[in-house]
Amino acid sequence: MTETEVKLPISDLKEARRKIMSLGARLLRERHAEENFLYDFEDGRLAGKNEAIRLRKTGRKGLLTFKDAPLNSRSFKVRREFETALASPGQARKILKALGLKPAFSYRKFRTVFIKGKLKITLDETKAGNFAELEGERHEIVRFAEALGFKRSDFIKADYVALIKKAGSRT
Repeated sequence: MTETEVKLPISDLKEARRKIMSLGARLLRERHAEENFLYDFEDGRLAGKNEAIRLRKTGRKGLLTFKDAPLNSRSFKVRREFETALASPGQARKILKALGLKPAFSYRKFRTVFIKGKLKITLDETKAGNFAELEGERHEIVRFAEALGFKRSDFIKADYVALIKKAGSRT
């Protein structure tokens, strides 16, 4: 599946939530913690190709995701993504280790999830700051971002790993 998304910087989470709801989005999942672990081989070949294997843990459940290198796009982050739900993230860790993959980076965030039609909207609280992430069709992303008061020039294509690393280098 191909994923198309952007992030938008959020200064006031309560106001962003109010505005998202006023635009007709419905709450899909209340604020919850997510732990994210990126895996790579010893030689860093996945990072070198801008690919990623991520194990996301939310409570006792998890998701395993492979993200291909992003495609060229001026305003959007577009990449192929394959994802599957996990009943046992701990067992998935053992499988990844047996395949020669090692944890390369980890981060935690708090996420609130909304939906409007086919557009997925999340409010994410990270060490790099707070963001709204819009995922869906390009025209839906642009329309919703504009309704929130953002322009294309506000779109952030970087992933949370890059944003967190950049924020860490500033401190």
